[in-house]
Amino acid sequence: MISFPPGLFLIVASLIVALPFVKGRAKPIIGMLAALACFVCVLFTYDGVGSCVVTLIDNDFIGQAFGYENGLVLNLMQLNAPTPIFATVFSLMAVVGLLFAFNAEKPVELSGALLYSGSAICATYAGDLASMFLFWELMAIGSTLVVFDGGQENSAKAGLRYAAVHFLGGVFLMAGIIWYGLVEKSLLIPDDPLSSGLVAFNNTLNPAAWLMLIGILVNAGAPPLGAWLPDAYPEGSPSGTVFLSAFTTKTAVFVLMMLFAGTELLVWVGMLMSIYGIVYAILENDMRRILAYSIINQVGFMVCAIGIGTHLSLCGASAHAFAHIIYKALLLMSAGSVLYMTGKRKCTDLGGLYQTMRWTMVCGTIGALAISAVPFTSGFTSKSMITTAAAESAAVVDNAWLYMMAWFVLMAASAGVFLHAGIKFPWFVFFQKDSGLRPKDPPWNMKWAMVIFAVLCLAFGAPGVSKVTIYKILPYEPMKVSHEHHGDESSAAAVPAQATGDGGHVHRVPYSTWSWNHVITQFSILIASGLAFFVLLDMLKRTLTITLDSDWIYRRLIPRFWAGVLLPPLRWLGKIHLFILDQVPKRVAQAVFARRISHEMSKDVELGGSKFELKLDIKTNRYRQWAVGGAMIVITAMLLLYLIVNLF
Repeated sequence: MISFPPGLFLIVASLIVALPFVKGRAKPIIGMLAALACFVCVLFTYDGVGSCVVTLIDNDFIGQAFGYENGLVLNLMQLNAPTPIFATVFSLMAVVGLLFAFNAEKPVELSGALLYSGSAICATYAGDLASMFLFWELMAIGSTLVVFDGGQENSAKAGLRYAAVHFLGGVFLMAGIIWYGLVEKSLLIPDDPLSSGLVAFNNTLNPAAWLMLIGILVNAGAPPLGAWLPDAYPEGSPSGTVFLSAFTTKTAVFVLMMLFAGTELLVWVGMLMSIYGIVYAILENDMRRILAYSIINQVGFMVCAIGIGTHLSLCGASAHAFAHIIYKALLLMSAGSVLYMTGKRKCTDLGGLYQTMRWTMVCGTIGALAISAVPFTSGFTSKSMITTAAAESAAVVDNAWLYMMAWFVLMAASAGVFLHAGIKFPWFVFFQKDSGLRPKDPPWNMKWAMVIFAVLCLAFGAPGVSKVTIYKILPYEPMKVSHEHHGDESSAAAVPAQATGDGGHVHRVPYSTWSWNHVITQFSILIASGLAFFVLLDMLKRTLTITLDSDWIYRRLIPRFWAGVLLPPLRWLGKIHLFILDQVPKRVAQAVFARRISHEMSKDVELGGSKFELKLDIKTNRYRQWAVGGAMIVITAMLLLYLIVNLF
């Protein structure tokens, strides 16, 4: 039985590879071994975990304030209901992501990626809010290092903006946790999301829940708080962006599930995210920004499912997070390989790469089909759970119109996903016009990482495979309402309905993706959106522009406000400051203390073959400019005198 968070392997490895005497291939090898050890330990935690309790602050007063007897205690090991599936895919992502980055000579990025992924895995085992917040902030540090070491033109600036946004979100989250702990006298997290005390968030007078929700939604990329995502992720290196796509937003999904399952507000937030991501992805020209906006769209499905708050919807959110990490990493590996081999990232500069980058094209296309939920891919297996849960909730709850709207929006968003990621990305990058570029496929490690994830996208979409793999580690057993007549209502399949308004019973059977209704509906959506893409192809062709959303505030509004409103008075004040420090002491010296000192200086000068003596009269002023320190002493003395006069 494992008695420590498996992610600690990766956190310790991040410190080891940062040591100056660890050089060359030893760094990625240490990272790979740590990731494999972490993955194996995660598998051993399926049946239970040991105890791992650490005293964070050994202070009785602080402990009693939060409901503990002897200081603030961290519960680092708790097997929460969604932990197995999230920890599994996080550790799997670490292994394959490190394989993809094996030949990248970026020690800072490698150390940051190990800290980032290890902290995300540890967060899934957290049994209290303090432990979760600790690893949440370690994630922010690790991911910031990955962005900073991206090697792109704007990586440093994007890293600063990324850090500012995430640490601000952390402040909101920390304030909410402290408020909640002081009021409830407990920081413990129930291992079952549907028994969380914070489900009472529907009471809008709960400021702690509001603060925590804002902090979490920042990490989830919810608009208008999500402009950091397409701003920072494309500025990572080809391998760094793969890591960035996997952990931050999905850890936010995990925490939302643990704390706010069943909160109807999240249904609205999820619908907004699913549409918002599509609109900007269609407008975008940068291939990695297209996929970054697509992350917002896909996380919207998960957030909406968490808001629905039934067993089936939470299973759908978990399964979709699992599938999304794999196919989105595959898509970004494909895009990163193109960037690595060509140095170009805009769709207008690419095209015709299928001729020489065949492995990259095939794997990228499989990822595009998976994100579009094409049957026989992993996306089809997971996404249909969410839409089915929305339709079922519309049939049994009082405000059925909200869940019916959610079903309609998510189905429309599925069509939009096929437009911007399923067709647009592979079409403009690998096909369309011939750009004249003839790069080869990337090195072996990058190629094999793509192949592994491409195989998994197809394997988890095959009929029956998910039932013996993913379904086994879902938070609950996925069940759906049966519309067939069953005479024996006492059978094991007849279980209490969730979210029923009258407390009655409905007949439920094990969920199956492969129904004629699901397959025909999904094929109809794909065919319609595919035809729309090629009919509107001229309108969808991109130009050399960049789209702005809420990042317009710090890209346009704040610089213009600074230049037009704040800078002019600051320049005027600067002149006053210069006058006080330069002109005032000079004039005082001239008027009071200055003495003209004259002395003669003789010099022999040769002019026209003749020599004569030249006498110069040198006059100087005894003047010395005030130092800033002296000026501050004078000002301080004047303020002190003013205070003494006013006191007496």
